[in-house]
Amino acid sequence: MTKEYLLSKTLYGVDIIQHLIRKEFPDFVMRVSGTDCGQCPDPVWADGSIIEVTMDRIPVEGRRLPDYKARFHYPDGQLLDGDALALATAYYHERGEDLAQEQLIARLAEELYIKEPPKPFFHEEEPEQPETQEPAKPTLPPCPRMSFFRRPIRNTRPCRDASPQDIFKYVTSDYAKAHTEHLRTLKDSKVRSRYKAEHFDYVTPGGLFRSRKESDLIQASGYMVIDFDHISDPDGLVLLLANEENFETVLAFRSPSGDGVKWFVNLPVGQTKPDGTPFTYGEFFTILSNYVRQAYGYEADPSGKDICRACFLPYDPDAFLNPFFIDDDFDYDISRFLNGSAE
Repeated sequence: MTKEYLLSKTLYGVDIIQHLIRKEFPDFVMRVSGTDCGQCPDPVWADGSIIEVTMDRIPVEGRRLPDYKARFHYPDGQLLDGDALALATAYYHERGEDLAQEQLIARLAEELYIKEPPKPFFHEEEPEQPETQEPAKPTLPPCPRMSFFRRPIRNTRPCRDASPQDIFKYVTSDYAKAHTEHLRTLKDSKVRSRYKAEHFDYVTPGGLFRSRKESDLIQASGYMVIDFDHISDPDGLVLLLANEENFETVLAFRSPSGDGVKWFVNLPVGQTKPDGTPFTYGEFFTILSNYVRQAYGYEADPSGKDICRACFLPYDPDAFLNPFFIDDDFDYDISRFLNGSAE
């Protein structure tokens, strides 16, 4: 178990800090908004003082995307600023345990039920490289995009394309808030369906289209959206999907109805069936459906097997975006996307 893997499975260390706090304050729930986790009770001395928790962007040379790291700050200066492991070191030291970093990582992994990295669901052999060859610097291509459609649903012509970040900024902004809140007050299912069809913008996660039908596909995105309906704990499922290990989660957020979840998955590249032919979009849907049934006990909406499947965009301030799908200009006004010209 490495420090990097532990941080990757704990939202850059946020879950570690929250874990330490809840050991002393069991009812406290940390609220994460963007990169700000707000003011929290101090777990080290637990004397009523406050710490401030943020997620700092860490630029990495040779990479388009930055790393992130949860950090704490004591306004009263009791401890110097540091990361989650520094706070954990101070926490256990105050309780008479001086742990080396390897012991600390093992202790936190045990308490947070984090297992050693599993073998990937799909395993690809990496080609052998000559020993004298210099390792190539990683290059990250632009994120694949999907078509964005303005409401109502009968409008089948896209107005522009969108990246996963665009969709994340859309659903976490207040743009669809009023319509989402009103939809959730409607009791009749037919009335809800009509209201959603008239008042919600949507995307086709499967790719870029001239119009919303399979024969008008311009370019596949490599994404698939899996819908889960009537979930008892949608926020909990979003958290599980954010930490999914066998498939790469791109986005996850609550559905317009509020009791479902939209899961955007980045489909594995280069995988073939035993006869050497590639998996179709529908076959990948079957694989994912079987997987989530076994892993989480939820049934996927069968309509997700269509590559031109429409996905309505609601308001969800707690949506998850995989940091590997963040563009360089992450901080921008949502109106630029909504009102900009098609690309």
